[in-house]
Amino acid sequence: MQISVSRAITCRQNISQRWHLPGVPRGLGLIPTLLLTALVLIPIAVLVAEILTPDVALWERMWRTFLPDVLWNTLTLVAGVAIGSFVIGAGAAWLIAAYEFPGRRWFDRLLLLPLAVPGFIMGFVYVATFEYAGPVQTALRSWFGWSRGDYWFPNIASPLGLMLVLTLVLYPYVYILARAAFREQSAATFEAARVMGYNRWQILRKVALPMARPQIAAGVLLVIMETMTDYGTVSYFGFPTLSERIVVLWNASFDVGAATQLATSMVFIALLLIVLERTMRGKARFYQQGGHGQPMRRHVLPRGWKWAAASACGLLLGVAFVLPVSQLVLWSLSELQDPTLNLQGSSLLQYTGNSLMLAGLAALFVMLIALGIAYGSRAAAAGSGKRPRWLSRLVTMGYAMPGAVIAAGVLTVINPIDGTVTDFAANHLGWTAPGYLLTGTIIGLIYAYVVRFMAVGFNSVDASLEKVKPNMEGAARMMGANGWRVLTRVYFPLVRTGVIAGAVLVFVDVMKELPATLLLRPFGMDTLALRAFFLSGEGWHESAAIPALIILIVGLIPVAILMRIGENKRDRHDVYSA
Repeated sequence: MQISVSRAITCRQNISQRWHLPGVPRGLGLIPTLLLTALVLIPIAVLVAEILTPDVALWERMWRTFLPDVLWNTLTLVAGVAIGSFVIGAGAAWLIAAYEFPGRRWFDRLLLLPLAVPGFIMGFVYVATFEYAGPVQTALRSWFGWSRGDYWFPNIASPLGLMLVLTLVLYPYVYILARAAFREQSAATFEAARVMGYNRWQILRKVALPMARPQIAAGVLLVIMETMTDYGTVSYFGFPTLSERIVVLWNASFDVGAATQLATSMVFIALLLIVLERTMRGKARFYQQGGHGQPMRRHVLPRGWKWAAASACGLLLGVAFVLPVSQLVLWSLSELQDPTLNLQGSSLLQYTGNSLMLAGLAALFVMLIALGIAYGSRAAAAGSGKRPRWLSRLVTMGYAMPGAVIAAGVLTVINPIDGTVTDFAANHLGWTAPGYLLTGTIIGLIYAYVVRFMAVGFNSVDASLEKVKPNMEGAARMMGANGWRVLTRVYFPLVRTGVIAGAVLVFVDVMKELPATLLLRPFGMDTLALRAFFLSGEGWHESAAIPALIILIVGLIPVAILMRIGENKRDRHDVYSA
């Protein structure tokens, strides 16, 4: 036994020596990783620095004009969407996990589909469908002979309508986490609750929800962040929020100073949310004793209640996915058959090509940098066995920031660089550049995408790397493999699935991104998302349907991946309780 331990220690020392070059301090192995991390964090750090040196006069001017209303709008919208998503998401998850009714197995997966629908697309479909001149009210007036003022119909283009639209789009974040939490809960826990005389409602309120609180809280926090970062939907509804006001100040009013200062406040709020989530995760502790091998048994509902449950799930799926998709398909068919409208053809191909190119480049660079940071932090800890976990928290901060905030940070960073390069070329080389190198180019836009969506790529890569056993790397190094061969021949084949999944998620997110693209794109370079947003804002809903439908179809890819990952193999063998 002592010989084996001695050999293991000697092997570990050999591996560490092979990784670190002679005469090079061990800590320098982390330098490439730190440089990549700094590349991602610089735009956010610049805005954080702005928090320390606020422009008091500018903040007083904003407070006297629009800031109180914008803050109140943001707060009420976040609260309404968070409450609605919690009720619908957790309620649907409990219904699926705890009860048996017709179609339950189908609804289990299909209720994730609204995640593929961008908020601004859902918004313009609902407004165009239910407004006064829309097909629903037009049909009602035709059937009953009504005219304006003869009937009451809810105004969908209102703050409550905006909350409804965002809730229908974002509730799957709570649903998928709550569903997983309920499925992980032990049957023994619920049997003990039943012995104590609890009914199903009391079990949900006093047992299931408290145990699922960490996952549900994480889902609600995701909903809050997505609501705060939304630009397209709130802009279409004419409901100014912090994110929307940053874009307006920068792109329409050309008030760069006010936009930057407002962006710093968004950074501060996002940091508070991250700290809050970490604090809640650290303090919340819910345990269950025994019975881990037996999942919760589903209760067979009586005849009337089972059809009521199926109808409720069907109604949710219908209003959140079937209705908008059906309307987009009808508009697209109408657009393609109308020879007077010239959206299809070369223009549509150009917008599609721009979107695919930007999304592909962003996915490539995000995954390369994420792989470098994740592998570098792991390799740098080969000798000590301790990984710098703080790197994962830093590089994923961009996902909590609105696209407009990231764009503001990127512009703040690249503008001085462009000015310096241009002045140097003109003064020392005698060359006048036709334009900037970074500002208003694809390079600056891709940089913003990398900062914004690094969390998506890094989490996928890091989770896959965690599954690679350290002794596999040790065996490769004992055979003389260097760091590059270990990465390409050992790690990458094992993490390939995670890399592909992360690339797909980044690709889809970039396809839907609005504010960063709007602020940083090269002049005249539109994408499918921008084209659908512009056309819907001008009332050309049929013309906006085709690019919107393409975005939605692409968005179904990660949802299909989530369906496959979330499939519970034990689901077929559950024993139903009467």
